[in-house]
Amino acid sequence: MTTPTTSAPVAQASPAVHPTAGRRRAARARRSASGAPTGRGFLRKLTPYLFLLAAVGLLLLLTYLPAANMIWYSFHEWRGIGPMDDFVGADNYVQVFTNPQIFGVFFVSIYYFAGAFVQMAIALYFAALLSTRTWFSNFFRGVLFFPYLINGVAIGFVFLYLFQPGGTLDTVLGWFGVADTPLWLGDPDIANYSLAATSVWRYTGLNFVLFLGAIQSIPGELYEAAEIDGASKWQQFWALTFPGIRRIIGLSFILAISGSLSVFEIPFIMTGGANGTSTFVIQTLQTAFTFRQVGLASAMAVVLLVIVLVVTWVQRKVFPDEKVDLT
Repeated sequence: MTTPTTSAPVAQASPAVHPTAGRRRAARARRSASGAPTGRGFLRKLTPYLFLLAAVGLLLLLTYLPAANMIWYSFHEWRGIGPMDDFVGADNYVQVFTNPQIFGVFFVSIYYFAGAFVQMAIALYFAALLSTRTWFSNFFRGVLFFPYLINGVAIGFVFLYLFQPGGTLDTVLGWFGVADTPLWLGDPDIANYSLAATSVWRYTGLNFVLFLGAIQSIPGELYEAAEIDGASKWQQFWALTFPGIRRIIGLSFILAISGSLSVFEIPFIMTGGANGTSTFVIQTLQTAFTFRQVGLASAMAVVLLVIVLVVTWVQRKVFPDEKVDLT
């Protein structure tokens, strides 16, 4: 008779733990418990500042440092070549405001400022029209925005041929019996209107896209409710559309002011500043690179910068940003 044998339970061997690894894990646990960052956590926190360092460094190098140099040059008499000449203090600024040939060109900006309101009105009209379901709306949107994508130099040459004597515009007007056409760019009384019209054609697309995006952000349920209440399209525009895009209109107004004061490409390409079409920027460049008065030109640039900042600040105070609630 055999006696059954009972097998004792076999204990599983646990893996050996190296004492050094155990001490490392314990130290890491203590650092985590105490709140001390590990190497990887410190690098993760430092990464955003590294990206900011590159952007801020380029901003300081390419924007603020040249601006500081420009302010420093404005207090000196310097020809742009060789060592810095004598320190003249505020004499350059006094000359900017007292010389009518310098400060008088600011009045040319009035033509472009008036043209900016024309382009805003045209852009707002087409944005309100094409924001609804319209045949070939995408095609017309592209047609309106396309001029803004064209290089300003190319636009200047195109309209230079358009406005030249016997050019495209005179030919088209001749089809309608207009024989005695003016000198669109040669007559000082008409040249600035022609240049301002060219600027309107180019920048209407930018305002159109801004207005269109703002209008499409307004909830469509509000327009449906207004239609149910019997509101006409004109009433919907003044009650819903205009208040909803008020901030974008304010932004376009700021861009219109700064743009009208710093016009350069179109008049420089088409007329070179002749026939009373010289803007303040063209006058500044001619002062610096043609007449070799870099100190005076720097003062002119500083004055232009201050005027744009002051006008923008006044506009923000007169038309502050208000939260628009259409509900």
